[in-house]
Amino acid sequence: MAAGSQHWYARTNDEFSQMASWLQAPFLLAVRLYWGWQFTQTGWGKLHNLAHVTDFFTTLGLPAPAVMAHFCAGLEFVGGILLILGLASRFISLLLVGNMVVAFYTAEREALFSIFRDPGKFYTADAYTFLFAALLILIFGAGAISVDHLLRHHFAKKHHERLRETETSA
Repeated sequence: MAAGSQHWYARTNDEFSQMASWLQAPFLLAVRLYWGWQFTQTGWGKLHNLAHVTDFFTTLGLPAPAVMAHFCAGLEFVGGILLILGLASRFISLLLVGNMVVAFYTAEREALFSIFRDPGKFYTADAYTFLFAALLILIFGAGAISVDHLLRHHFAKKHHERLRETETSA
């Protein structure tokens, strides 16, 4: 490949990458809004039917099923709200990932262990899309359209102001 064509390719690739990366913030917002709402709904449903959830957790052999039912219901409800807002997104996503891994292992074990043998069974399991959405936010963060982003910039601005004050007073 000639030097000129490499330059053209590199320039075109960079421009395309910049345009595509513009979609990151709205994409992460859409993931957070949709899956945050889904987590909120499932948590709300569990909160309003804790006896049934406790019975189900008992059949799965989970330790302290009543405590686990309250914890999972609250985590999904509050976690969903936090995802929607984009507040403490990575931390709550870590907890939700853990919750979904446990859900896969306990309630959908056959689907989990068929990940390579029968991938369709794995990715059509109820826990899969919840797990995938939580992993996206855990890895990429909440994005630029989030409370996390606003707080990060607010505290960075305050930090820079303090640094300037100490430099001018020294």
